[in-house]
Amino acid sequence: MPSCPNNFSRRQHGVFQPPSCSIPITMQTLRMIIEMRTYKIKPGLRTEFLEIFESRSVPEHQKIGMKILGPFLSVEDADSFFFMRAFPDLESRDPLKAQFYEGKLWKEELEQKLMPMIEKYDVVVVEAKDGLGQWR
Repeated sequence: MPSCPNNFSRRQHGVFQPPSCSIPITMQTLRMIIEMRTYKIKPGLRTEFLEIFESRSVPEHQKIGMKILGPFLSVEDADSFFFMRAFPDLESRDPLKAQFYEGKLWKEELEQKLMPMIEKYDVVVVEAKDGLGQWR
């Protein structure tokens, strides 16, 4: 498999490292489209949901070329969490999402496992022109 040096990947020691992948995706780090995704999981299922999310869903996102930041667990609600999913640009968002949600892993495994655990979710899509910015 070819290396994808401009592709998103998981953090390693606080730094994003490029994974191996079959579809090279060019990703500018300072300008991207970000989905801010908030999930409310059915009571008592957040840990199980996140175990599946981290072990199965996140690696597939990386393989396709999407970058994940998080999850961030709510300290006020034991059933809620937040994560961000990033795309190189608005034009690539729908095709990359389709590749994930129409793929074998989602259709044959993750959809049946994860969707019944979700009480509700919200997505806000933003354009980050200067990366994720800095705290002020």
